[in-house]
Amino acid sequence: MISGAARLAGVLGWPVSHSRSPRLHNFWLARYSIDGAYVPLPVTPADFVAAVHGLRAMGFRGANVTIPHKEAAFAVCTRVDESARRAGAVNTLSFAEGEVAGSNTDGPGFLANLRAHGVDPASGPALLLGAGGAARAIATELLALGVRVRAANRSPDRAAALAAALPGIEMIAWNQRHAALADQGLLVNATSAGLKGAPALDIDMAHATASLVVADIVYVPLITPLAAAAAARGLRTVGGLGMLLHQAVPGFSEWFGVTPQVDQEVIDLMTADIPAT
Repeated sequence: MISGAARLAGVLGWPVSHSRSPRLHNFWLARYSIDGAYVPLPVTPADFVAAVHGLRAMGFRGANVTIPHKEAAFAVCTRVDESARRAGAVNTLSFAEGEVAGSNTDGPGFLANLRAHGVDPASGPALLLGAGGAARAIATELLALGVRVRAANRSPDRAAALAAALPGIEMIAWNQRHAALADQGLLVNATSAGLKGAPALDIDMAHATASLVVADIVYVPLITPLAAAAAARGLRTVGGLGMLLHQAVPGFSEWFGVTPQVDQEVIDLMTADIPAT
């Protein structure tokens, strides 16, 4: 039950029915006995700016932002933190004192997921596949740790845009991705390849060193074709679900005043309806 004083937050997306964020945040609200609610907010791109200001006017504490609104969220903010500035996109909004504040927790969430699996993200070097918002957020955090980051993307135009946004990154051609594995400590799939119903990521794991850690941001299915191929060669793997869970922590803490824990109960809850393969 919620009262008239309930704290409110939600997730903005189009579509948004697939989002697992309401399940996660409302579980945490119940766990910590917080008077609040977290709701899905289906908003078209044309209505996004008006929706953000409407939520603020209605007393919402903030919102998460998912596809396709992350760059639009950056533009609507009156203030952004360094994580959002480096990534050029916002996935977490907070409303306070008339301002719309933005941050990007994708990169920190990725690092927290690596650390939760006993992987030091600073050990690098890293090969990053992809050039979208998630790739940019992850790359900015790795670069900030002093990691040498190579990146490849199928679209040359998007690859060029990533290189322009992050001068410290080393771009390689898409057809060089296989051979590049030979001297990497971390492989990051920041594309949608391997998502349930989508083609698997095309990369030859035979070039990988025995110490390579393979991280996938895809979490549906839990064990992607990339993770299965890596595990078959005895490599360590880190799935994408943990990134989703850890990136949610800062927003929940900001809106509801409690820092939630990512533990086995939360993982079990979130994996219950996700296919294993």
